[in-house]
Amino acid sequence: MTATQPPQPLTPDEDRLIRALPRLMYALPRAIDADMIREQQLPLIEWTALMRLSEAPRQRMRMGELAAACELSLSGMTRVVTRLAGQGLIERVRCDDDARGWSAVLTDAGLARLERAWPSNLASVRRHLLDHLEGVDLALLARALHHVPTND
Repeated sequence: MTATQPPQPLTPDEDRLIRALPRLMYALPRAIDADMIREQQLPLIEWTALMRLSEAPRQRMRMGELAAACELSLSGMTRVVTRLAGQGLIERVRCDDDARGWSAVLTDAGLARLERAWPSNLASVRRHLLDHLEGVDLALLARALHHVPTND
């Protein structure tokens, strides 16, 4: 498209995709969150923080890195970590390389909690999303979505 050419109208398939995106972006996380709270008393954002920490080297991340990995603001992540620390699932420690910074560290209790909640999360993700994508090339879809630019 150039400055002199107007944007092309959406095709019917493009229009259906654009209209389906809000459901995926907003309704899906709420549905999984509701399942996780009902079945595990563990909100999705807390599950996500525990999961991200479990995958990190030495099961620790700087608070800003954890916030970015969980798609939260630093202040929002601080509130999540404070709740999880109060349950003994995460510890907050000074950063090794910067005494001004803080890291979140997954505790053994946090890893055990994550492992107990994993089946509920998996079942919810399958029920609310993956079971509805039969016949879709998931590798292709994942690659395509990965290339969508963000404001990171």
